[in-house]
Amino acid sequence: MQPPKASDMGETTASDSASAVLLCAPAGISTLTQRADFLRAASARRMGTGSFLLQARLRGDDTLGIRIGFTASKKIGNAVARNRAKRRMRAVVRDVLPSLGQAGWDYVLVAKPQATIARAYGDLRADLTRALTQIHLEKAKP
Repeated sequence: MQPPKASDMGETTASDSASAVLLCAPAGISTLTQRADFLRAASARRMGTGSFLLQARLRGDDTLGIRIGFTASKKIGNAVARNRAKRRMRAVVRDVLPSLGQAGWDYVLVAKPQATIARAYGDLRADLTRALTQIHLEKAKP
């Protein structure tokens, strides 16, 4: 006799549920998953900080909501270091983006070697706040 399947018991499997990043994100914020979206953001506005590089673009389509992506290359270090950098960036985004992000925009945070992992959390928050403010001020200029 075989044990009952998860679908028979009313549970969801990992493939049925959303990613962990989406579950942790505030309402109205989704993650970028397509390489083309990352490339479009990379060719748009950029704002460097001491902690990371922020790339942002106004989508220009009629979809609402904020989309966010995270990148940590092998320059950051091994898998443990890259995951730590992405976790720290996700935590900062959860705190700052709901209040300063604008609907219809895509944002990509690119980790910097040593800085993203070693920098104090308060400095990460300040860097993201400053970068978002600057990105959206550039939009308002004629």
